[in-house]
Amino acid sequence: MSTTAPATSPFEGESFFAGLSRRLKLSVLSVAYVLLAVPALVLLCVLTTALGVAIVGVGMALLLIFVPLNQQLANVHRRLAGRILGIRIERPYLPTKSVSGFGLLKRWVADPARWRDFAWTYMSVTVGWALAWISFGLALGVLWYLVFPFVYWVTPSNVFNQNYGIYTLDTQHEAFYEWGFLLVAFSLWWWLLPVLMRWRAELDRAMLSPTREFLEQRVAEVSQSRAETIDHSAAELRRIERDLHDGAQARLVALGMNLGMAEEMLAKNPEGAAAMLAEARAVTTSALGDLRSVVRGIHPPVLADRGLAGAIQALALDMSLPVSVMINLAGRPAAPVESALYFATSELLANIGKHSGATRAVIEVTHDGEALKVLVEDDGTGGASVNAGTGLAGVARRLAAFDGTMDVVSPVGGPTVVTLEVPCALSSPKISPSSGTA
Repeated sequence: MSTTAPATSPFEGESFFAGLSRRLKLSVLSVAYVLLAVPALVLLCVLTTALGVAIVGVGMALLLIFVPLNQQLANVHRRLAGRILGIRIERPYLPTKSVSGFGLLKRWVADPARWRDFAWTYMSVTVGWALAWISFGLALGVLWYLVFPFVYWVTPSNVFNQNYGIYTLDTQHEAFYEWGFLLVAFSLWWWLLPVLMRWRAELDRAMLSPTREFLEQRVAEVSQSRAETIDHSAAELRRIERDLHDGAQARLVALGMNLGMAEEMLAKNPEGAAAMLAEARAVTTSALGDLRSVVRGIHPPVLADRGLAGAIQALALDMSLPVSVMINLAGRPAAPVESALYFATSELLANIGKHSGATRAVIEVTHDGEALKVLVEDDGTGGASVNAGTGLAGVARRLAAFDGTMDVVSPVGGPTVVTLEVPCALSSPKISPSSGTA
């Protein structure tokens, strides 16, 4: 779990102005909480009504529309709470890709995180809203007493006269006496605001963060992914050893034998020795070709030189059918992620060429700020499946090592759409969009 500096905890040696700046930011966040409670109330009313009439078609339609909206609002609160607490609150939802309509509703019903989101909306518009209003009210109190003398000056006489029973404030210079209350309001704001905002964020964290069961499931998935990655690495090592033994090593042995025979024939049969040297040179060229093939299988040079965008364009150019490539990346991901997505895309294109019967294909590469996505689509016969022996299972295992996912939509008759997604950041601010048809 990544962490940042919490916005509510005082820092050792923090200056007055640093503390003031931190509390001003918290005041702004309290305003955000107050405003966000309005859509939360609307969603609560709609979702409660939709659940009550879920057996009717309109109820299901409302759920399909407003459950994702509730998720987006919860994600906003996760970011706000994470900013206040100095942590990142993960999203504990079950995957819902390639599911739609009634199947999507069934998946949501089985997802505990969706029910917790629904319960969270009740908290957000009751206890959460009250804490946000109190925090906002403390800031308003400080602001009110701070500007009271100016407000008294610009408004008509007697509008803001203050009667305290034993004393009545009714002149301009007496308006500055309100600054005595400013000290009280400022002290309350200074000491209570961080506490109240932390309570508000902790409520969001308690209801929106992953449960223990979810974390245990993720640990199990990571353990399985690690084991599969180790097996894949061992298989790759055996493949490299086999390629070197059967290819380059055999040719280098033949090269040594040819050079030895040429050395013996040099004095007695110069013409024969020259022929043996020519054959040795051909063997050297073949051995170099085998070594380059092995290297390309480990990490293609085009990937190192031109990045994922250039490497995918090169793959598209090697296809026997037209492939439209659209890439919009604001930089490059980490080298292991690049390699995984390159080989995954290569496997998908190989499947298209061997099994799909397609006449065209499309590749789209984008990054949404959190994850790198590669979409590969073809107009073939469809019917692709992870369990159909087309290499898709291996692609899924390769991506799982990076916490990535693969979504396959391939009805019989086509088209086939495969979406690869790997969470990652881009390392360069340079924008390199490109598109074309290979």
